[in-house]
Amino acid sequence: MAQAKFVQGDLMRHIWVMTSTATIGISALFIVDLLDMFYLSMLGQAELAAAVGYAGTVSFFTTSIGIGLSIALGAVVSRALGQKQIEQAKRLLASSAIITVMVSCGVSVIVTLCIPDILALVGATGNTATLAASFLYILVPSLPIICLAMALGAALRAVGDAKLSMMSALSGGAVNAVLDPIFIFMLGMGIEGAAIASVLARVCVLIIAARGVVYKHQLFRRNSLNEFRQDLRPVFAIAGPAMLTNIATPIGNGIVMRSIAEYGDSYVAGWAVIGRMIPVAFGMIFALSGAIGPIVGQNFGACQRERVRATLTKAIYFCSLYVSVVSVVLYLGRNLIVEGFDLHGDGAELVHYFLEYLSIFFVFSGILFVANASFNNLGKPKYSTLFNIGKATLGTVPFVYVGGHFWGVYGVLWGQVVGSILFGILGVWVAYRLVDNVTMTPHGEDTEFEKEGLSLSSGNALSSSTVQMAQLSEEQSSLALENDDELERKAT
Repeated sequence: MAQAKFVQGDLMRHIWVMTSTATIGISALFIVDLLDMFYLSMLGQAELAAAVGYAGTVSFFTTSIGIGLSIALGAVVSRALGQKQIEQAKRLLASSAIITVMVSCGVSVIVTLCIPDILALVGATGNTATLAASFLYILVPSLPIICLAMALGAALRAVGDAKLSMMSALSGGAVNAVLDPIFIFMLGMGIEGAAIASVLARVCVLIIAARGVVYKHQLFRRNSLNEFRQDLRPVFAIAGPAMLTNIATPIGNGIVMRSIAEYGDSYVAGWAVIGRMIPVAFGMIFALSGAIGPIVGQNFGACQRERVRATLTKAIYFCSLYVSVVSVVLYLGRNLIVEGFDLHGDGAELVHYFLEYLSIFFVFSGILFVANASFNNLGKPKYSTLFNIGKATLGTVPFVYVGGHFWGVYGVLWGQVVGSILFGILGVWVAYRLVDNVTMTPHGEDTEFEKEGLSLSSGNALSSSTVQMAQLSEEQSSLALENDDELERKAT
């Protein structure tokens, strides 16, 4: 029987192994987005780069909904598998997949019909808006494909097949990277070619993930209408908060994009490059929040308060060190980055300014990621939703408005930074307070979970599969832990 390995041993090593392995799949998708921008910049039109920036903001919003739906599927399926209820897992997977398709289809239709209005809302005008719309009219209808692909990828992780889940994402990234230059340059399709390549990449991810779920793990079954109705409540109990949490960030990005758009397309083109460069450069920080979840969860379940607190502290150290090193690298390579994306004038100055003065402040976004992971794994997922939405609204709108009013486009950037600093510090303070005050009982049966109505016995599930792993017994969590062992062996 697998043991909860994170309750002993060096915490920093656990953080490094979990984060580095989780970074691979995430970085693949971010790198492809950056390649899209690079290829289109080679066409020598600033409007194209700006259009991709606007389109990316809208696309980020739609796919964030898919991430929330995938969290729900992974959570309910992993719980059933942990309890060795295979048929129940199959039933929940089928119901969750249907819900994912239904919701994503609805969102896809609404967004497609409103593309001109949404682009106007984020500040796109003229030919730039037309180019962005041409990209979105191709990409947005494929939303159900990528949402279902992400959901099935979550199912693969739930059964302990993180390798195949990662390979599906890597394969999609490879397809996109290969097809981009073909459609953009060889076929002369420009931004529409980039969109078509992205759609085909999404199809690839879905095919690989679906084959793994249906054929390799044989988790497919047909549900009755009555079973589907019964499964709506437990799935949406997780999907609702998860979607709210995930759409907060693109909403905040949209607010910043709208503010920058007032200063012209060149600035928007520069901001678009920054927006795609940040996830690639700081991909490990994006992975950190999910990677430390099992570490926090297992030590919480083992009633080791000091190790939970130490995990939070060491994760913050890790984040600070990584962001500092990467910021220095970005600073040294700022001229190459600007030249590589063929930026000139205002756009080039914006990227220079960001890399010289502002990239280091991403550490505060990173520590808020860490705090959110702690909230999820200590039975307070609503805190995570509250902080994400708060940062996207109260932590963005007033600061960006004041900064832009007094100091122009650079004031907009500083306004976003100030909001990140405040919410990052506040989030970490609340996380430490929660660790100190949360009630721990043997076997992870925490009264705080019950107060929130999140006890497993009540039929409600938590907002992430890692929270469930903290509460399940060693036998119930063996699948996930065995997979962690495999990932660590490969990483070392």
